[in-house]
Order: sequence, then structure tokens, then C-alpha cells
Amino acid sequence: MSKRTDDYEELYDDYEEMEQQEDISAVSLSHNIRNEYIGQGTADDRSRPVYSREAHKVFSSMDYMNENKRVLLINTVAATGSVGRIVTGLYHALEDHGYECLIAYGRGEPPEDCRYYRIGSDTDVYIHGGLSRLTDRQGFYSTSATKALIRVIEDFDPDIIHLHNIHGYYLNVRTLFDYLHDRKRKVIWTLHDCWAFTGHCSHFEYIGCMKWQTCCDSCEQLNEYPKSMVMDNSRRNFLEKKVLFTGLKNMTIVTPSQWLAERVQQSFLKDYPLVVVPTGIDLERFYPMPEIREKGNLIFELKRRMGLRGKTILLGVANPWRERKGLNQFVNLSKMIDDRTAIILLGLDDDQLSELPDSIIGLAKTDSIEELVAIYSMADIYVNLTLEDTFPTTNLEALACGTPVITFKAGGSPESLDETCGIVVERNSIQGVLAAIDKIRSSRGICYTQEMCVRRAEYYSRDYRFMEYIQEVYDMM
Repeated sequence: MSKRTDDYEELYDDYEEMEQQEDISAVSLSHNIRNEYIGQGTADDRSRPVYSREAHKVFSSMDYMNENKRVLLINTVAATGSVGRIVTGLYHALEDHGYECLIAYGRGEPPEDCRYYRIGSDTDVYIHGGLSRLTDRQGFYSTSATKALIRVIEDFDPDIIHLHNIHGYYLNVRTLFDYLHDRKRKVIWTLHDCWAFTGHCSHFEYIGCMKWQTCCDSCEQLNEYPKSMVMDNSRRNFLEKKVLFTGLKNMTIVTPSQWLAERVQQSFLKDYPLVVVPTGIDLERFYPMPEIREKGNLIFELKRRMGLRGKTILLGVANPWRERKGLNQFVNLSKMIDDRTAIILLGLDDDQLSELPDSIIGLAKTDSIEELVAIYSMADIYVNLTLEDTFPTTNLEALACGTPVITFKAGGSPESLDETCGIVVERNSIQGVLAAIDKIRSSRGICYTQEMCVRRAEYYSRDYRFMEYIQEVYDMM
């Protein structure tokens, strides 16, 4: 493999690692150390509509006499990742509600059963990412690709443009926002992280940085997504974003957590209307899987093969695992638990698996939702030791599988819990985690029950949350 190809794949990984931190479906068991009997998930081979990149061919099947509102949804990806699934889910919910939709995306696979337009090409992403690594100007390249997108927008003529992640090496934000200012179209911008109001990073809680409230400069996170290996243009980026992203007359901002909403209100985006709509999950895919003591039952086989019978199982999930996701905290926790307790970490890479202490059972990622649901359902407690997060879907998916949650007081992670289904602990307090484990273990049957967890997860039903989007945001535009 050439160095160019290696660098290209690294650029994809750079964004994917950030975007899929909470993406459970990106976790695999296929090459794990202690659970090799579990097979790979199979890909869905259903046919997908494919449209030409030429705008007139993209829209040839559309009925231009339709009086329904048109919505253009823009995101880095459309067929993968937690945000990609939100975008395609909204697409279908909006169409069911009478809207006509088109998804514009920058990389990866096209969405299933959706009208779509691919922004730019793999080469554009490679060039944008490579230049960003040198100049710290992520979001200020891909001019031609963005101009082509604008021609598509003009042809489609949407009533609403719904932005999601516009970072990820595929859009020129100056070209796009100059157009939005000029054309005065209605805009919804759902923020899934903090990139929109910083000069470089997508998260800052881990290092406690507050420069974004005034003006970024001398960034301490140039090695974090979006990586810059040479220059620090955080001040320039901040000042240009502030000019570009403010002053739109018809824009509403949406956040998935109150935590992120509060940061938006402290940023230069504070003057926009703001709506909090939590992320929704598919309760038909995530549910409590029963354990049946017979061969072939995934939970029964997992416990038998890993020697977990009779133990309290603590589960942690991340993709990727890194210091900010609490990997070191789990290592420390493993030194303090008793013999009645076992820790499983899901989503580790090969290096992490080889370095993991014997006191932790390590599993790599899986593409099988069934396997994920089985592991969630098998766990007695889901432990989320993240040190920065917007609104982790892992908490929701654990609850949907009937598993109570312990999490650090970090970002929007505590917001999905109440006193019936989880416990929030101060950041970095391993003693607090141990006390919470004992409390849940001693309260079983009274509190933190499967039924209570599922009841809480129902509050985040994907269908319910999509309807909230339509009623509270779209219908109010």
C-alpha cells in the first residue's frame, strides 16, 4: 500500500474516530482476545437508489408540482455513524410528515432508500485533509465542491436547509455561509459538538479551556481532531467563524443536550433561537435480550466462555478508546474491585488489547447489533467514565437493554439518567464509582431494575424524538 493511500485512510480515521465515539454499531468482537467464537455481522445488501452527481439527474425523479416543503439535509456522512443515522432517520420521518427531502453528504457510503447528492470526491477530501494538517484551516478548502453543492441547492430550491456536521474535510464554510447570508434561506443547524464556536477543537472540557468564550489563540489541542501538524491558526479560524456564522436572519440552532445548549449561549452563537432535542434511539433494535440456559443463546454462551457466571458484570464501550474516554480510569477501577466483579471493555484496538491488564476482559469492535444487544443485556451495570461528551448514545442504548448506568459528571452524559436508572459520580472519583456499584448491587429488585431502565429509555424513542424535531423545529420555521 502506498504512503498516499495510508495518509488518505488516516484522514478518514481522524474524522471517524471523533464522529463515532459514541457509535455502538462501529464496535466489533471479530478479533477479540477472549471471545473468538463470535462471528462477524453480515452487511445488508439491499439495493439503494443511486443518482448522478449532475443536478438535473439527481432531481429527475422528483415531482416539481409537489407543494410540500422541501428540506436539504447536509452532513459529513449519511449511511454510517450516529449522526449519519440521525440524518437518515429524520429524512424518513420528514417524508412521512409530508416534506420532500434530499441528503447531501461528503464521504463514505450513500444512504439507503433516500435521494442523495455526494459533495465532492474522495480526492477532494484527501486534499482538504492534507492541507488542514499543514495549515490548521479545516473547513476553508473544498471551494469547487461547495460551489457545485450550491448549484444543486439552487436547483432543488429547499424551503429549509438543515446543517449537521459541516466539518470533516468536505465543505468550504466561507463559500457556504456567504451563500446562506446572500440568499436568506431558512436554516436549522444541529450541533453535535463544539466545533462551530471554537477556533480548532470539537471538545474542550477535558483540558478545561475557556478561550472559546472570548477568542481562541495558542491552541493546546492541535494534535486532536482536526489535527494540525505545523501551524496554529486557531485565532484566525475563530474570528472568521464568528463573522460567517453570526447574523443569519432565519437560523435556529438545535443541540442534543442542555449542556451543549448552555455552551452555545456563552458563545458568539448566543443570539440565535435555540432548541434542545435529545438524540433518539431505535427501541426495536435495542431491547433487553433474555438469557436462556441453552446452547446458541448469546448471553449464555458469553458468560460460559468468559467465566462470568455469578459475577457482577461492569461494561464499558467506546470507539475509539482513549484517555478522554476513561480507559485509564477503568484500569484503576480494575485494581480496586473484588472477585465478585468483572470488567468488560468493548471497542478496543489491537494495541490496547495487547496492553490490557488481565483484570479486564477486552473485546474489539463488532458490526452486529445482535451481539451488541446481547453484551448490553448481559451486563449488570454500564459504566461510562468519559471525561468529555456531548450526549452519549451509549447510555441510552444500555438503558434500552435494561442495564442501569453509572457515569461521571461530564458534559451531557448525566442528562439521560434519573434516580431510577443510574448514578452520576464526580469526575475522576473511582471511590465514587465503587460506592455507586455497591448501591446498585444492593438495590436490585427495588431500584435500578430492568423495567425502570427500559421505561427511562422510552423517553428517548427515536420516533418520539423525530416527531419532536418536526413539531418544535420544522413546523415552527
